[in-house]
Amino acid sequence: MKALAAHGYGGVEVLELLDVPIPPPGPGQIQVRIVAAALNPADLRLVGGTFKEMAPLAFPHVLGGDFAGTVTAAGEGGGRFAPGDEVFGLGLPRTAGGMAELLCSPPSFTTGTMAEYAVFDADTPALALRPAELPAEHAASLPTTALTALPLLRAGDFTAGMKALVIGAAGGVGGAVVPLLAARGVHVIATALPEDEEYVRGLGAAEVIDYRSADTAAETRRRHPEGVDALVNLALPGTSLPAMASLVRPGGRLLNLAFPSPGPDSGIETVYTAARPGDLNEVAALALKGILPSTVTRRYRLEQAAQAYADLVNEHVTGKLIVTIGSAE
Repeated sequence: MKALAAHGYGGVEVLELLDVPIPPPGPGQIQVRIVAAALNPADLRLVGGTFKEMAPLAFPHVLGGDFAGTVTAAGEGGGRFAPGDEVFGLGLPRTAGGMAELLCSPPSFTTGTMAEYAVFDADTPALALRPAELPAEHAASLPTTALTALPLLRAGDFTAGMKALVIGAAGGVGGAVVPLLAARGVHVIATALPEDEEYVRGLGAAEVIDYRSADTAAETRRRHPEGVDALVNLALPGTSLPAMASLVRPGGRLLNLAFPSPGPDSGIETVYTAARPGDLNEVAALALKGILPSTVTRRYRLEQAAQAYADLVNEHVTGKLIVTIGSAE
């Protein structure tokens, strides 16, 4: 089969399309024919060696974690999925034991989704059946973004009438965070470039701050001298957030989702991607209701997957980038 793999640690220059064996499912596993896979910055951080101590890679390493596809085979004890089932979700490399345990329990492992076929451990809340009404591309774009946004909403205890400053609203995770906040009646102040203003307003942002032409903190204070109830950081290095803490009212929340995280004594809460049982079913339902719209802005074929990652690194990207690999039957 064809797969996009890294032949060693490095940047996009170590990625290449390879012919590799189709992975067979072992006990408790399912084999999936991938229809669509979404790119995430964490894919490249793994290859770049950022998490080498926590998640050492074996090479060649097939990239990708988010996917939608069709179950083609199940190992003994494959559990709740059977051949022919349409599924979606995410997984991490098996060597990412500690990181995977943060994601969910039981942890979710995969052989890599930028490939024609991938194997997953079946008994995990990070996989779910894909409703027929939910397109595969849309489903593939949701796992990491929505399973990051849901814990964020739980941590912030957001209610109608609150004001939240969302930094980096036009990115992939912003495509889930902004509409979910707006659906709860939160007044979202989003940072974005002028060319992305229509996009983030379409997600539900009530205000937009052009972070290149105005200082975000100063402009927020000008518009809202009383402060905001929450600051949600999706883009800035977490270490730069303490300087913005004064924007948050006493008793408010300063929530970070970006890498690197601020120190444990910063008073800033870092929220991690996590999947509880039933979360992906909730995500699918929210998507079907239109609350989580499709944010796919670019599509690539598997043969173009290395270029897709190069674009993710080198270009201004709005929403999610998707690699289409097969077709749902």
